[in-house]
Amino acid sequence: MKVIKFLIICTTVLITACHTDKKEKITMLKQNDFPAPPQAELIPDTFVNFGEQRIDPYYWLKDKNNPKVLAYLKAENAYTDTVMASTRDLQERIYEEIIGRIKEDDESYPSFKNGYYYYSRSEKGKQYRSYCRRKASMEAPEEVLFDVNKMAEGKTAFIFSSYTISPDNSKAAYFYNENGSYAEFVMKIKDLRTGKDTGFSVEGAASVAWANDSETLFYSQIDKTLRSNKIFCRHLDEKAPSLVYEEKDARFSTYVSSAKTRQYIFIVSASSTTSEERYIDANHPKADFKIFLPRVQDVEYSVHEHKEKFFIHYKDRENLNGKIYEAPLNEYQDRNTWKEILPHSPEVRIEGIDVLKNFLVLELRKNGLTCLEVRSLAGDSTSAINFPEPVYSAWLGGNPEYDATTFRYTYTSLNRPSTLYEYDILSGSSTKLKEQEVPSGFEPKDYSVERLWATAPDGVRVPMAIVYKKGLKKDGSHPALIYSYGSYGYSSDVYFSASYYSLIDRGFVLAIAQIRGGSDLGEQWYEDGKMLKKKNTFSDFIACSELLINEKYTSAEKLAAMGGSAGGLLMGAVANMRPDLYRSIVAQVPFVDVINTMLDESLPLTTGEYEEWGNPNEEEYYRYMRSYSPYDNIRAQNYPNILVTGGINDSQVLFHEPAKYVARLRSLKTDNNLLLLRMNMDSGHGGATGRYDGIKDTAFEFAFILNRVGIDK
Repeated sequence: MKVIKFLIICTTVLITACHTDKKEKITMLKQNDFPAPPQAELIPDTFVNFGEQRIDPYYWLKDKNNPKVLAYLKAENAYTDTVMASTRDLQERIYEEIIGRIKEDDESYPSFKNGYYYYSRSEKGKQYRSYCRRKASMEAPEEVLFDVNKMAEGKTAFIFSSYTISPDNSKAAYFYNENGSYAEFVMKIKDLRTGKDTGFSVEGAASVAWANDSETLFYSQIDKTLRSNKIFCRHLDEKAPSLVYEEKDARFSTYVSSAKTRQYIFIVSASSTTSEERYIDANHPKADFKIFLPRVQDVEYSVHEHKEKFFIHYKDRENLNGKIYEAPLNEYQDRNTWKEILPHSPEVRIEGIDVLKNFLVLELRKNGLTCLEVRSLAGDSTSAINFPEPVYSAWLGGNPEYDATTFRYTYTSLNRPSTLYEYDILSGSSTKLKEQEVPSGFEPKDYSVERLWATAPDGVRVPMAIVYKKGLKKDGSHPALIYSYGSYGYSSDVYFSASYYSLIDRGFVLAIAQIRGGSDLGEQWYEDGKMLKKKNTFSDFIACSELLINEKYTSAEKLAAMGGSAGGLLMGAVANMRPDLYRSIVAQVPFVDVINTMLDESLPLTTGEYEEWGNPNEEEYYRYMRSYSPYDNIRAQNYPNILVTGGINDSQVLFHEPAKYVARLRSLKTDNNLLLLRMNMDSGHGGATGRYDGIKDTAFEFAFILNRVGIDK
């Protein structure tokens, strides 16, 4: 999220402006106050599945090489610009607020690894970060590894994904792209002694690991569906790589990584429900990989190395929240040698593990909140880090040094800027290393944070976190924004996002709904919001929205909803199911054409999604998906004001999904509310790739939300 500062000089005026009487009718420009919106041509395609005929009049919009498609997208963008022209001053004001709340010249706290301190920094006026290191001491001369601003010069989009340093510190394998896609990267190798690339280049690389000779690389590569399916090995002097592993099950993707101890190279193959690992000694890169445990359907495990043993994070259908075993290095294949050191708990989900020489550090989730726990490997002590807030997020930052007796973690809440701490295991104390700075000032005590519980139609209680400016009267007069994701087991965690304060300081209530489909309340919470239970995700979100209205935090006339990607599916579903609950909806790169996408195995990522949504080639799953797919369930009814975004180079949700959705919705809706499509013609799933351009995207979306409740200053 981006960071926003609300101009103090206007605070009184703006807050007064949004505290209107709840019975007052909001008047503003409607769709018919503008020129007629674009109308996509109707070219029907007919599909028959399980005796049902579906007619898709906008199927043709999937071809971005078709001049008619590009003309339509440009027409939609021009229409959006016309409609939003009156908000340009507001957009600029919000943009300046954001800039005022971020520290433009900033530097990450350094991390020590293998003799060097690594850090990155941003500079005022520059879109991208620079990545640097210093040898042995932060007083040593700075070595700029990657100046991403120089790398991105002249590019309309640029993503610098990551880099991995060779064991001898002389080379870096790095990933980037120039199209804004989050699935298609080029990997190159830079010689850090000369500062120049070596000429080694791989299109479509997805992961990398160095062998200990610092001359041999293992890397994965994607296929035409963007699935990472092959692992290669190549010595830098070799002209061609050797294939060492191919994942032939289309549900699985495969990646390579190296261990913290630098003892092993691991190959991980995983689907949504099942995993398998292979490994070799990192000193012998030409050796054959050995399977750690053969894959078994619905069994997931991850291996965490220690120089004297393995730790296995293990999960199956009877142990959804996971358990941890300890096993000897050379006898682990005999399951009788495994020792259970953390049993399964239905109340506690194991989220992460960090292994140090003498300690095991655990990230756990209980009742929707994170706990950090440290266990001595000698078995003589256990300690936990406790947090005071009723709603917060915390996560491990780890420690790249195996022998360390400290580890880092980040703590944040809706009204507490993100803060990096270092925990000293021996003393049991935390030291603040770096706190997110808000240059124009921020006072947590000026805002109230609450945790609410909505009741879903099946009686399940659903948590929701809210934040608002103190003094708010619960009389239904305040605008509100509710956000969630609700898929893939990704929790909708709360965190400080100063961008939201351009809304909050204007009187908004901000709500984060922790709905089923995420893992907010454990792994069963995820299981209860996927496959044939997916509709729980939507009904949970609706229940949270109703709670905000019933408890008079807001009203349906002033409630906005926002979600992106699979959260955009959520937006499309609730727009069809309960359009009366929302004043406006922002659907960012939304996955809305569920049936067509999941039936097309040639599209990126489709087959790997069967364990999330189901396989529509089976009638039961087809009919269930068909019953909620947003595109297929648009009907003649009134809809809220809706802003839909997309990216022409999106590899996760292809651009045609939001485009088709808007075209069909526009042809069927019966209201006079705004419906806008904003397609980024240069980038992909994450929108604009530069930080200042990203801030402009946020300002645009917030201006839409504010305008729809009558706030234009």
